Amino acid sequence: MKAETFLEDDYRPAEDEPFMNDRQLEYFRRKLLTWKEEILEDSRDTIEGMKDSTRNIPDIADRASEETDRALELRTRDRQRKLVAKIDAALRRIDEGEYGYCEVTGEPISLKRLDARPIATMSLEAQERHERRERVHRDD
Repeated sequence: MKAETFLEDDYRPAEDEPFMNDRQLEYFRRKLLTWKEEILEDSRDTIEGMKDSTRNIPDIADRASEETDRALELRTRDRQRKLVAKIDAALRRIDEGEYGYCEVTGEPISLKRLDARPIATMSLEAQERHERRERVHRDD
């Protein structure tokens, strides 16, 4: 079992420290776990809300509106379910020592990018190339 890394509440990863040192890894681990817990809590709230709001609405327009809202909420939850899987994958990469490195080039992903999108698997340059190729193939 690895010793717990001390992290100040106001800690932010900095470019002048070794890349993906124990403090940075702990910072991103906590950030990912907090994000995951928020998503799961929202999902629980949605489920409870849907259970409570199941009712028969006589007005067709009101019923259609509620069904549209419900479908939108379910689509949002589905996206968040996929996001939880990406968060879990990022946590595995932390445990395996692969977190913070581009899966395409092997180069470090910038700390700013990881702070903004902690589930990132590609550097900004690799992501842009990927999106350009995707756009070209989609136009075919």
